[in-house]
Amino acid sequence: MIDVLVIQPDDWQLWRALRRQALSESPAAFGSTLADWSGAGDKELRWRGRLENVALNLVLTLDGEPMGMVSATAARKAADVELISLWVAPAARGRGVGDEAVRRVLAWVRTEHPGSRLVLSVKRSNRPASLLYQRHGFIDAGPSPDDDDEVLMIHPDTPL
Repeated sequence: MIDVLVIQPDDWQLWRALRRQALSESPAAFGSTLADWSGAGDKELRWRGRLENVALNLVLTLDGEPMGMVSATAARKAADVELISLWVAPAARGRGVGDEAVRRVLAWVRTEHPGSRLVLSVKRSNRPASLLYQRHGFIDAGPSPDDDDEVLMIHPDTPL
């Protein structure tokens, strides 16, 4: 069974454990690195700040174990919301965790940010993630303005 937890700054240790696992297991999938969030970067205040400054932070559990994470935040354009930091542990891949993460972000945007466009960037080489997003209706909108190795995707059911 998949459960979804809304994470707050006081939950920083859970978020930290999953994020560090994600950065270790899938380093090429993210814009930041494990090194960025280690050593001097691995401070409680920084982790709490990350959770305070990003509007939506979810941890997904599978059979009671934390197995995935996703966030959504205001993007470059004021009318955009961006899906960020989606990751699913290898043991949970193919079991609906990623699908539930995307569904929850879409529902949150429709409820909390009606009229906003949902966007995301995905590494060109990350075919499984691209297929996940396509399955939920996202379309390729060309190169990401942030990274030449990424594709910008938009959800057509959210306004342009």
